[in-house]
Amino acid sequence: MTGKRLASTIVTAPMVFLALGAVIAVTGLVPHDSAEVLLHPVSEIALVILLFLDAAQTDLPALRMRRVWPARMLLFGLPLAIVFGALAGWLFLPEWPLAAVLLLAAIMAPTDAALGQEVVSNTDVPIRPRRALVVESGLNDGLALPIILFFASLTAQTITQSNDNWIAFASKQLVLGPLAGVALGWMGGRVLIYAKDHALTSEAFEGIAALALAGASYLLATQIGGNGFIAAFSAGLAFGAVVQGRCKFIYEFVEGDGQLLAWSAFLLLAIALVPDAITHLTLPMFGLIMISLFIVRPLAIWLALLGTDASFLTRLFFGWFGPRGLATALFALLVVELIPHELGVQILHIAVNTVWISALLHGVTAAPGAKWYGRKVAHMGSCPETQPIEDRVRPVTMHKI
Repeated sequence: MTGKRLASTIVTAPMVFLALGAVIAVTGLVPHDSAEVLLHPVSEIALVILLFLDAAQTDLPALRMRRVWPARMLLFGLPLAIVFGALAGWLFLPEWPLAAVLLLAAIMAPTDAALGQEVVSNTDVPIRPRRALVVESGLNDGLALPIILFFASLTAQTITQSNDNWIAFASKQLVLGPLAGVALGWMGGRVLIYAKDHALTSEAFEGIAALALAGASYLLATQIGGNGFIAAFSAGLAFGAVVQGRCKFIYEFVEGDGQLLAWSAFLLLAIALVPDAITHLTLPMFGLIMISLFIVRPLAIWLALLGTDASFLTRLFFGWFGPRGLATALFALLVVELIPHELGVQILHIAVNTVWISALLHGVTAAPGAKWYGRKVAHMGSCPETQPIEDRVRPVTMHKI
């Protein structure tokens, strides 16, 4: 009952957990050091599982056939957001190396539609726009990760003036990870289908197998020199392509235990990082965050959807509802480990401040914005937004919280 009441207000679950974590941090109920120690393993586990499950839910054939909007936002909107974000970073942080500016832009590009959960769950909004936002937010973090790792390696080499072959390191990370992930995901999917067809498994064991597959892809990639997070995402894509919706656990976990895992990460994030990030929030940083939320993402999506049947109103709607969520903060935590320098800490501060500001702004505008958009589209009569989708589609679920 409490959850239903909360869903009908402008207050979202991430806002609640971020606020609760901030209160705990200020009152000292949980020692800061303890929260920081817990944050890293919890965040890494959450990132591995959510990358795998987000990718596994993707209907790739349907995405290729009919889902023009999310494909455009992923293939054109994401790179444009990184480019425009880098230009804004260059203006507000002129003393930073170019590689670091590009790295920050890439970290701030992924979105999490579920931070404005009222948008993707409100039936006033037609199914096609809701599904487009869910598909985009489910895939853009995995697609942005290789770019982030590349620029992180380049930034580390620039700062340290190292002669190490960063190109070889980045290449191993970006090549061996996907190879390990695709191999394990495909084999795991084939084994699961065989077991289901011969009544050798149950739904409970399917869930254990899916989580084990995500962890195994991460471990295998790290052992051979690849990136475990890219491997988990690649494994999810391959696994989902093979099972094609026949693993019910994937959807149930995302809507249940997956949310609890993500909320735990938000709580620890607020306890360990938000108070310190706020104290280091400078005027240039704040200006960059505002430009990223109000100009960079909307402009990138607007341009990416030119030439499609998306209306003027829908392009504005998609441009605003691109909240920066858990992936942005977790990617920044990874960067701090790769860049043991003050610049890495500054990137983390900007990312964490972006997350809580975005959670607040997008959270409070989600419910009224969704209702307003739904009314406007309804008054438009017959339009692409309200047309039924004829491809093979799966239920709209919130991939991340």
